[in-house]
Amino acid sequence: MAEAFICDFVRTPIGRYAGALRDIRTDDLAAHPLRVLMERHSDTDWAAVDDVIFGCANQAGEDNRNVARMALLLAGLPLSIPGSTVNRLCGSGLDAVGSAARAIRAGDAEFMIAGGVESMTRAPLVMPKANEAFSRAAEIYDTTIGWRFVNARMKELYGVDSMPETGENVAAEFEVSREDQDLFAYRSQQKCAKAQEAGFFAREIAAITLKSRSGETTVDRDEHPRADTTLEALGKLKTPFRNPGTVTAGNASGVNDGAAALVIASEAAASRHGLAPRARIVAMAAAGVAPRVMGMGPWPATQKLLARTGLSMGDIDIIELNEAFASQALAVTRKLGLTDDDARVNPQGGAIAIGHPLGCSGARLALTAVNGLETAGGKRAIATMCIGVGQGIAVLIETV
Repeated sequence: MAEAFICDFVRTPIGRYAGALRDIRTDDLAAHPLRVLMERHSDTDWAAVDDVIFGCANQAGEDNRNVARMALLLAGLPLSIPGSTVNRLCGSGLDAVGSAARAIRAGDAEFMIAGGVESMTRAPLVMPKANEAFSRAAEIYDTTIGWRFVNARMKELYGVDSMPETGENVAAEFEVSREDQDLFAYRSQQKCAKAQEAGFFAREIAAITLKSRSGETTVDRDEHPRADTTLEALGKLKTPFRNPGTVTAGNASGVNDGAAALVIASEAAASRHGLAPRARIVAMAAAGVAPRVMGMGPWPATQKLLARTGLSMGDIDIIELNEAFASQALAVTRKLGLTDDDARVNPQGGAIAIGHPLGCSGARLALTAVNGLETAGGKRAIATMCIGVGQGIAVLIETV
C-alpha cells in the first residue's frame, strides 16, 4: 500500500467577519492558495494532478456549483483536472485532507491537492420556496452558521441547539467553569501572539494584495487575534446564550474568512514531480455524538484513531484541537487525560485566537500541525475537531 505524504501547503490570512477579506468572492479566495502553490513549484507537471478535494460547509452562495472545481479553474489549473467539494461542516477541510490520503493509499490516485475554504462574511441569506400555491408567507435564513430549513422530526428527536448553546450544554454537563474557559481563551491569545511575533504563521500564509481606488493593500497576517486581551476583560463579557451562562464572545471561536491547500502525493509521485515529502498522513477517524453536545466529538474520534494506530496520547507531540468553544476544548482534553495547560495542545494558539472559517479550519489545522512538528522537532501530531450535528474527526500526521 502506498503512503500519502504532505509535500507543501499554504493558506490565506484569516480575516475577521466583514474584515480585510470581505470583498473577495469565496471561489476566488479558494483559488488563491492553489495559484500560490503552482507558482512556487513552477517546474511541477500540474496536469498530472489526479483530483482536487476542498472542504466547504456552506455552499449556498459563491461557494455553490462545486467550489473546488470552480477554484481550480480560476487558479489556472488544467481543464482536465477534476474537483470535488466535501461537506462535513466544521470538519470539511480535514475530511478533504484525509480523503485525499485514503485515495493515494488505496491506489486510486498518486497526486492530489486537498484543502478548504469558507467566507462567512459573504454567506448569503436564503429564502425557501412556498409550500402552497399562492402562499403569501416568506421566511429568510442566514446561512453564516447553524440550523436552517429545520426538519421537525429532527428537532423532536435531538433538538436544534445553536452552536453556542451546545457550548453551554457541554460546560454544564462536564462541569467546565467560566473561569477555566476564560483562562483557556487567554492562553490561546497569548500563545498566538507569541507565534505571530516569532514568524511562525508567516511560514504558512501567502499574502493577499487587495486593490481599491485608493491603491493597494497587502494582507499578510491573521486579523482575528487580540494580543491585548486580558483575563479581566474576558471576565467582564456577557453570556448572551444562557442566563446564567459561561460562553462568551471571548471564549468562543470567531466567525471568519479563509482558505488553505495542501499538496499530497505518494512517494513515487513526489519524486517524479520534484516534490519533497514533509509529513506522512497516517490515518483518519470520525465518530458521532449527541448533537446537543457536538463539541465532544474529538474525544471518541481521537480514541478511535489511537486504537486504530496502536498509539496512546503519550506518543503524540502536538495536538491541534479546534477551539470551537473553550468549554468543549477543555472537556475533550480532560476526557483524553490531559491537563488544562498541556503544552502539546495548540502550542501556537487555536481558533479562539486565530479564527474559525468553517470549511478551511481542518486544512489549516493539518498544515499548522506540520509546521509545528518541523519547528519543534516533533514526530507525531493529531489534528482533531468537533462538528455540528454531533460528530468528531481526527487525523494522525507524522514527520519524515
